[in-house]
Amino acid sequence: MTFNPTKILWQETIPGGNHWSGLMRRGSALRLTDLQGGANVALLFYNLEDKLERYNMPDTLKAQHTAFLTTGNVCYSDMGRVMCSFIHDTVGWHDTMCGLSDATLIEQKYGTSNYQTQRNDMQRNAKDGLLIELAKHGLGPRDLVANVNLFSKVSVNDDGGLVFNAGHSKAGDVVDLRFDMNLLVVLSTAPHPLDTASGYQPADVSLTAWHAGLAAADDICRNTCEQNQRGFINTERFYAN
Repeated sequence: MTFNPTKILWQETIPGGNHWSGLMRRGSALRLTDLQGGANVALLFYNLEDKLERYNMPDTLKAQHTAFLTTGNVCYSDMGRVMCSFIHDTVGWHDTMCGLSDATLIEQKYGTSNYQTQRNDMQRNAKDGLLIELAKHGLGPRDLVANVNLFSKVSVNDDGGLVFNAGHSKAGDVVDLRFDMNLLVVLSTAPHPLDTASGYQPADVSLTAWHAGLAAADDICRNTCEQNQRGFINTERFYAN
């Protein structure tokens, strides 16, 4: 399943450090493009019909025997259903375990900034950005769970420490997510919490929604492992008439 420019539904650019939320229907896809290089997109997913069902990081990693996400992987809900699938990825590694930047961390790393003095150039953090978007949909701090950080890579050194891989994502890199459920998608383009950049310069990210269709029998994500096959069955039963 490849990106089809003739089936584009809408396009939007999210400036670095900003936040966004929207509804993505089952069978649609979203292409996220790193426009300058070094982007980070903190993502969360919720079942549109029942927002108590949401992305579950531990189950996603255990089911697929991985610590990061890329082409062929899926994101599981806490009900064992496939929420969305990585159908195309030029980056090769997306962080799943390092969480979000918050106001204290951003101030410690980059200094004080506020809207009164900086206007739209103020330094935002991912946690507050996601909470703002969640509030628009009746959700709050208790609904903030472990997230995916697209475009960012964090590896482990010989001493067991986490190492942020600067320059991992290049300008023009893309990841295509197909939505296998009707989802509320919430995201922030603020810096990764372990970003080593000396200045606050989060990259812009473009969003391109398009119609991808449902996962076929030979779908790469469905057949990556046996657990994914079962996960797709759970999702398909949820939508069975």
